[in-house]
Amino acid sequence: MEPFIVGIAGGSGSGKTTLSKAVLEKVGHDKVGYIQHDFYYVDRSSISPEERANVNYDHPSSLENTLLIKHLKTLLSGYPIHVPLYNFKTHTRTENTKLIEPRKVIILEGILILADTALRALLDLRVFVDTDSDVRVLRRLQRDIDERGRSYDSVIEQYFSTVRPMHLKYVEPSKRYANLIIPEGGLNEMGVDILVQKITSVLNNHEDKLEAK
Repeated sequence: MEPFIVGIAGGSGSGKTTLSKAVLEKVGHDKVGYIQHDFYYVDRSSISPEERANVNYDHPSSLENTLLIKHLKTLLSGYPIHVPLYNFKTHTRTENTKLIEPRKVIILEGILILADTALRALLDLRVFVDTDSDVRVLRRLQRDIDERGRSYDSVIEQYFSTVRPMHLKYVEPSKRYANLIIPEGGLNEMGVDILVQKITSVLNNHEDKLEAK
């Protein structure tokens, strides 16, 4: 059986990562592969730090989807991949990569995964995390300051200049492609349980087919 790919999309700060990690904890890290779209940001080491600061990182072109699609197809063929690791403080890729082995279920998480036609075609289940904008912006503010070394002013400026406009143009419209909408992401216990039940069903179905052989 080819891996069953679950795509989890939603606005920045919506709770996608929390949802993904809640599912992984319940199902098991050894059974489910996990890939973040964020690590496929285009490497900006060839331009100056000043130029990097002016890049629109919320536009689809800021992500190397061709590489991600190639990697997903490699997993579908039963082979491991080396996911690039991204330094969000310098907007460059590190020299290290993360090995992802083929699993019967793969979770792919990112704000724009439902906005790309070719990427969307590889997803067996499309999930959208729907969270109010005021909650999302406060979560993003805290994350970018605490984890990515950003200043308060830079986060707010980026939110109004690119994050909000790109959300309205690309992220929010992609919600119509979702099979399942989960408000509040990982904080929605019922939503987590529904997703866990589906993934568990896929895994059990695979086991049943192996035993039948």
